[in-house]
Amino acid sequence: MVNRLIAAGCVAASEEAQELVAVAPDEDTLEAWIRCREHGEPLAWITGRVQFCGRTVRVDRGVYVPRVQSEALARLAADFLPRHGGRAVDLCTGVGAIAVHLTHEVPTAMVLGIDLDERAASCARRNGVHALVGDLGESLRSGAFDVVTAVAPYVPTGQLALLPADVARHEPRVALDGGDDGLDLVRRVVATAARLLRPGGRLLIEVGGEQDKALGPALAECGFSTVWSWFDEDGDLRGVSARYSPR
Repeated sequence: MVNRLIAAGCVAASEEAQELVAVAPDEDTLEAWIRCREHGEPLAWITGRVQFCGRTVRVDRGVYVPRVQSEALARLAADFLPRHGGRAVDLCTGVGAIAVHLTHEVPTAMVLGIDLDERAASCARRNGVHALVGDLGESLRSGAFDVVTAVAPYVPTGQLALLPADVARHEPRVALDGGDDGLDLVRRVVATAARLLRPGGRLLIEVGGEQDKALGPALAECGFSTVWSWFDEDGDLRGVSARYSPR
């Protein structure tokens, strides 16, 4: 099995084989799943689940798969969320992985998820998230939230071809393509967060490359300060946090 997955281009073939064996209910299903993986279908779509911040999260076919790189954002957001009466909204929630983490870490908080895709919102609901279908947070009350999170699409259009083949071929382009510089929707998230956050509230958004520098003017224009970036163990940019400080 491992050799078949390696031949199919799976980088973590051994780990994927272990996951398939652990979840498949019988040999026939296992064989069918291996064939799906050989054709490039995302592992999480095949098994219907993914691990995120130590919890098993449901993933339906056709919905963006949460990445381990987003776990740092979820944990930071939980640290910023008040322990009593806190309110958070996860924009572009997808399967609701970040919202699930916030709900478990701060059970007294009110946590919402928003996604433009009904399939994603439905999957998030199955994960226990209070998820709404909408274009970012247009339907939500202004100044009502302590924390806004988002893993919005931030891959520049010209770099989509550099994504792993299974991601580029199968995962929804709308969840990946961020426009010319990757920040088309990210800038809208910043503007939306400025409306949704109370003074002193926090925005945490995933970006990459050197997009934190490019995003600086939009953050300042929308009233954000105390901007800082976080990086992974390899030194790669993973996200930006900013405090809403309207004048």
